[in-house]
Amino acid sequence: MNPMDTLMWLLNFPASHGYAMVFIAGFSILGLFAISAGGASAKGGSLRAVREREGLLPSETRPRGNVGATIARVFFRILAFVMLGSLVIGILSLTGVPVTRAYIYDNGRPTTGTLDGDWVTFTTADGTEYTLESNFFTPAVYPDRDAWLPSGAPVVVRYLPSHPQAFVIDSSQTPG
Repeated sequence: MNPMDTLMWLLNFPASHGYAMVFIAGFSILGLFAISAGGASAKGGSLRAVREREGLLPSETRPRGNVGATIARVFFRILAFVMLGSLVIGILSLTGVPVTRAYIYDNGRPTTGTLDGDWVTFTTADGTEYTLESNFFTPAVYPDRDAWLPSGAPVVVRYLPSHPQAFVIDSSQTPG
C-alpha cells in the first residue's frame, strides 16, 4: 500500500465534498478554537483572581493542575487545525483547483463506468462494484472539470487501487 495513495484518499474527502466542508469547517472552527483556548475558566479564571485579591477567597484553595482539561484542550486544538485544513481544501476544490484530482488521474487504474446524474458506478479489478457521488459543486472530473458528460453515458474512471473511493472521471477519454 502506497502511503501517498492513502494521503490522497484522506485529502480527497474534503476535496470531493467542498461545499459541505466549507460550511461544516467554517462554523465548527469557531467553537473548536474557543474550546481549545480555554477562555476564563481554563486556569481558574479572572473571577477567581479578583476574589483572591479582594480577600474573599484564600489563596491556598487555588486549584492545582487539571490534566484532563489540558488533554481536552490539546485534542480540540488539533481537531480545530484539522478542520482548518479541511476548510482550505474545500475552498480550493470549489474554486477549481485539482487538489487531489491530478494525482488520482496520473496514478489511478482506468476502468469503464456509467454516469447516472451525480452518481458514478464502476467495477474495480478485483470485481467490487462501487457507486460513488460526483456532486455538482466539486465534480470528480479531470483534466477538464467543466466537460459535459451526459447521464447514462459510459465513462472512463481512474481510481486508486488501494482506495477505490478516490476516483476521477477521465474527461479526455470516452470508451469507444
